[in-house]
Amino acid sequence: MTILSGLAALAAIGVFVIAAPLALGLASGISQGGLREDSRPLIDAYVLNAARFTLLQAVLSTALSVLLAIPVALAIARRRQFPGRIWLLRLLALPLGLPALVGALGLLSIWGRQGAANTLLDILGFGRPLTVYGLQGILLAHVFFNLPLAVRLMVAGLDRIPSEYFLLGANLGLSRLSLLRFVEGPVLRALMPGIAGLILMLCVTSFTLVLTLGGGPAASTIEVAIYQALRFDFDLPRAIALAGLQLAITALLLLAFTLLGSQPAESETSGRVPRRFDGAGLPSRLGDAGVIALAALFVASPMLAVLIAGLRADLVRLALDPAVHRALLTSLAIATASSILSVLLTFFMLQARLALIARRSRQPSRLDAAKLFSAAVSGATSLVLLVPPVVLGAGWFLALRPTGDVARYAPVIIVAINALMALPFVARILAPALATHAARTARLADSLGMAGWSRLRWIDAPVLARPLAMALSFAAALSLGDLGAVAIFGSNEVVTLPYLLFSRMGSYRTLDAAGLALLLGLVCLLLTMAGTPRREIALR
Repeated sequence: MTILSGLAALAAIGVFVIAAPLALGLASGISQGGLREDSRPLIDAYVLNAARFTLLQAVLSTALSVLLAIPVALAIARRRQFPGRIWLLRLLALPLGLPALVGALGLLSIWGRQGAANTLLDILGFGRPLTVYGLQGILLAHVFFNLPLAVRLMVAGLDRIPSEYFLLGANLGLSRLSLLRFVEGPVLRALMPGIAGLILMLCVTSFTLVLTLGGGPAASTIEVAIYQALRFDFDLPRAIALAGLQLAITALLLLAFTLLGSQPAESETSGRVPRRFDGAGLPSRLGDAGVIALAALFVASPMLAVLIAGLRADLVRLALDPAVHRALLTSLAIATASSILSVLLTFFMLQARLALIARRSRQPSRLDAAKLFSAAVSGATSLVLLVPPVVLGAGWFLALRPTGDVARYAPVIIVAINALMALPFVARILAPALATHAARTARLADSLGMAGWSRLRWIDAPVLARPLAMALSFAAALSLGDLGAVAIFGSNEVVTLPYLLFSRMGSYRTLDAAGLALLLGLVCLLLTMAGTPRREIALR
């Protein structure tokens, strides 16, 4: 039964994801010559510009995020004992659970035309030269969300360096530069392809930030162009061509970074917490303190700006607004359903994989079913990178058009897309917890003959409650702040908090938008924090 439920979950994911590209192909109605019905070229200058800008902003965003993260990660790794280190790492985790729209509004409050930075420059006599619309705004937003992710992953790798390396470096009198070259550098180089690949894929498939801060057709990515083609122009051939182009780009990038990826070499160690002997001088301490302070200010200031702007709004009126009530209830319902679905799908697949591994140990076979199923599970949890939410939404939008009433199916499709979007993160949380639990308890439970409800109640539930709660809360926060699927299927009947916030921003109701951003941000951050263990372990 465990294996069958895992196979059913895997099949359901495969059918839902594959159906979207198939629907795009079947709905195309495009001749073999690559022309529309009106004989205009399918791949025109607009499509090429969207593809070019997608790659340009993704490459620049990745380069800036990774390069700026290196000095911050090195400074944090060197200063293992400074007061507030744990709170700094928690601060760097907050953008991971912050909705993109809320982050964009915070960045506008700091770096926009009327923002704090321009106000300060104007006081100093430099005018208001900064703007966050266009390429520069997209890069700023991507760095805000991705630099903390890169820093945490790098710090986790640097913290795993054996303490003996630093002791040997101190005995040899290695300078700070030599230590970076021979000890820290190899670790960072091994981590770099994986970190850069993840950030690049996130930037290529970025939708909400580009839609909010793009500023016009010249700064449109492929996903934004798909949205515009479906929602405003209803140009199906163009939407299909753009979706196919997006699939090709993401597939090539995912393949490239899979081939380039590597793991840092592990070494024997005593297991002691690494003690750093470098950077003890005052100039080094001041330099690291400055880098850490600037990073903390860059990450914290937009969130603080959202809090201040939100408190200025008429929160009482918003709290009594029926539209806000409906949007909040709709968002919570979608987030609850999608998080439960995502956790169940992942749980069934991971349990089936463990069952196949256990069967292999008892009954060796030439056909390694456990290995094949593990590869299939890894592919299923990464499908959201290959087929982004906007492409999934476009495919299912076209598939459901013949029914005449797409809005009727909108909640189900949005729940399914949001559940798939959370799969990689849920799998990252549950996989190690389930594997460790199985290694510690499976043989004892089998020897005692415990199975079914009794095993779940007395053995599994007490141990797995925390990782399951963490996975549920994080998946719910991701779904609650998502705009991608709702942007395709949203209507007067299906309005979520991000969709309502985006509408208020578009109609220049800035105070209402600030209040909604505060509400949305607080709910998502509370969900993220609710599932975070109290004893913070810096991504070890």
